[in-house]
Amino acid sequence: MDVPVSTLRAELKHWIALAGEGEDVVITERGVPVARLTPVAGADLIADLERDGLLAAPTTPRPRVEARPAGPAGVSGLVRRLRR
Repeated sequence: MDVPVSTLRAELKHWIALAGEGEDVVITERGVPVARLTPVAGADLIADLERDGLLAAPTTPRPRVEARPAGPAGVSGLVRRLRR
């Protein structure tokens, strides 16, 4: 589907929604294609990898990590050491 730049600017949200639904949107300037909006396939990447057998769901629950308080051993201490 082609859309002129001026129309794209006026109705950007609409055209982004179309691309998000899987439609390729070709942006034209004076009738010449200059860019393309395409859907991002990354949202289904994990499902695709699981389907292809390249990724498996974890079999054990993830251990809970306790947050360490900021201090000499925390992030600020690390930053100080890196700056030396």
